Amino acid sequence: MTIEQDLSRIAEQEKALSFDAFDLTTAWQLGKLLQELATERGLGIAIDVTLHAMPVFYAALPGVTPDNVNWVRRKRNMVLRYFRSSYASGLKLAKDGKTVEDNGLDGADYAPHGGSFPINVKGTGCIGAVTVSGLPQRDDHNLAVEALALMLAKDLDTLRLAAPL
Repeated sequence: MTIEQDLSRIAEQEKALSFDAFDLTTAWQLGKLLQELATERGLGIAIDVTLHAMPVFYAALPGVTPDNVNWVRRKRNMVLRYFRSSYASGLKLAKDGKTVEDNGLDGADYAPHGGSFPINVKGTGCIGAVTVSGLPQRDDHNLAVEALALMLAKDLDTLRLAAPL
């Protein structure tokens, strides 16, 4: 897929993967679902679900390093700044030949890499972020999307990013 195709598909994901309501229990269920998917697949990832500025769920599975904590924070900051997935932000920057620093942000605090996805509520917008770190960035993104699609009973095959060319 091209960057333009990925950006278009991610925009579709962000629109389709919106909740009617989302509370602390839903946040915990989302985090637990990601933990179960990762455990079944033997994935060494960190998982974070944050509402507003409040951490609700965090898990570090075997294979995670201390660096993943920082990656989670930096990717989540991208979502909470732009209300779009960190992967979409990174792809847009790459397409434009820019960096986060070109937007006046500090790379130590913002990571335009895949893995953090906005938690959107219909009629409200972005209320938080779900973040995965530990896999290649496209896989981090796809795993977060998969969990959201499962929770919302959406067809993952129509939402998933295709394998890169």
